[in-house]
Amino acid sequence: MKSLLEALQPLGRALMLPIAVLPVAGLMLRLGQADLLDIPFLAAAGDAIFAHLGLLFAIGVATGFARDGDGAACLGGVVCFLVATEAGKALLAVPPEAAAGLTGPGAELAVAAWKAKAMAKLDVPIGILSGLIGGVFYNRFSGLKLPSYLAFFGGRRFVPIAAGVAGLVLAAIVGLGNAGISAAIATMSDSISQSGSVGLFLYGMFNRLFLVTGLHHVLNNFFFFVQGDYQGVSGDLRRFFAGDPSAGGYMAGYFPVMMFGLPAACLAMYHAARPERRRAVAGLLFSLALTSALTGVTEPIEFTFMFLAPALYVIHAVLTGVSMVVMDLLNVRLGFGFSAGLFDYVLSFGKATRPLLLIPVGLVYFAIYYGLFRLVIERFDLPTPGREKDEPTAPTQDAALTDRGAAFISALGGAANITKVDACATRLRLIVARQDAVDAAALKALGALGIVRPSDHALQVVLGPVADIVAVEIRDALARPTAAVSNQAAAAPAPAAPLDEPVLSAALVTALGCADNILSTTRHHGRVRVVVAEPGLIDDQALATASARGACRPSPTVVHLLG
Repeated sequence: MKSLLEALQPLGRALMLPIAVLPVAGLMLRLGQADLLDIPFLAAAGDAIFAHLGLLFAIGVATGFARDGDGAACLGGVVCFLVATEAGKALLAVPPEAAAGLTGPGAELAVAAWKAKAMAKLDVPIGILSGLIGGVFYNRFSGLKLPSYLAFFGGRRFVPIAAGVAGLVLAAIVGLGNAGISAAIATMSDSISQSGSVGLFLYGMFNRLFLVTGLHHVLNNFFFFVQGDYQGVSGDLRRFFAGDPSAGGYMAGYFPVMMFGLPAACLAMYHAARPERRRAVAGLLFSLALTSALTGVTEPIEFTFMFLAPALYVIHAVLTGVSMVVMDLLNVRLGFGFSAGLFDYVLSFGKATRPLLLIPVGLVYFAIYYGLFRLVIERFDLPTPGREKDEPTAPTQDAALTDRGAAFISALGGAANITKVDACATRLRLIVARQDAVDAAALKALGALGIVRPSDHALQVVLGPVADIVAVEIRDALARPTAAVSNQAAAAPAPAAPLDEPVLSAALVTALGCADNILSTTRHHGRVRVVVAEPGLIDDQALATASARGACRPSPTVVHLLG
């Protein structure tokens, strides 16, 4: 059975899909508002994304949890979401005051508006649950075989049907239980708000500590999209852009750390590097510092010291919590669409409260981080960039110019060792058959800034903003005939012994176009991967009948036999 962390890996990645849309949504919303360019249709375009976040989460989470990201899972998530929200509205108990003093069409419009507002408060949680249903149902039912007279509704077509039925159950829960659910969320939000500095400190600290496993997105989701209420809009992030003057408390504290503190840590690591190595590491460290200051992407910096100096990372987490408290005590309210970098600071400036106080607080944080990192690195002789005992292995020019995907496959222990390839904003999220087959040194030579092993099979490789591009390259390389990957990996260290060779039944061989059409077969966790020469020779109907739990085709020449 997969561990909890391994099972939650897709959720952390999936939550980033809709969140990745927020920067452009925030950009359009702010530029279109009256205090900037005053272009109403541009503001409406940005607001449309914020208004339909639940639907985006239904699609994104379904994609993350479906074993191959198939569109049937996304359709299942959308169907479940629409059924749950619209059918749920019909079950809501509308208070009499919602239409007080109104009759006829006016009363109907008032009731409809109240229902839409009530359901909108839960749209993100409903979206996440709908996405989970779509993804999990796809994994369970996409290979379902029905009697011949119902065969049209079998397989992938059954997924949105089943998800719609599940949506009815979810509609009953959120419709009949809306009052209790809303009261529970309000109580939780009030408790967090009343906890004041303690709650802010704990949130900031645990956000950084959860970063190690990549589950900080799950924590953020409640505070950014659920907590609090302002004119029917929930979540600190959405309320901020909706004009709530009290919103931004759960975002403001990140700005001193990401725009000032972590860039100062990079400067400290540069000055602490050996003199002969400073020039070599300057490009890396200053690019990381600039990325953090401008965009708020910090993981590449944090992974340079997270495992080298865990105590230093804990101090970094504590300082993040302290920053949340300080900015709140100063009544500073800042917001962002993506992260706490300069770009978002400029965009949110017009909606912010006391934004200029970031400068003095940020300068203090710059001094604290620089002094603390310089002291700890030199006092304990930490091997931060430029202080390694041995010269680091740099990626060769040939590897960079030929096939990066194939090079990563080799470093990950070969195609047979890779069960699943995903990515979030800054890291590859992989499931591997054997951790001991992974070559950490080769991954670092290819640009990995850190490696995390949350479970026996889960592997995370921190690469920075290029992670999603690398994941696509790996998947493309895996989809090619194995000879192409083998040639690229010829000079790499030999991986551990391959997994046992699967044996296909005669019916499967025939369905795949006979033995001459099969180039390779490899066993992975929960499936057998088959590469064929001519995809046109595959008999999909015979393949579905012959395979134990169905089959899927992530690319024309690659077939995954499930079971």
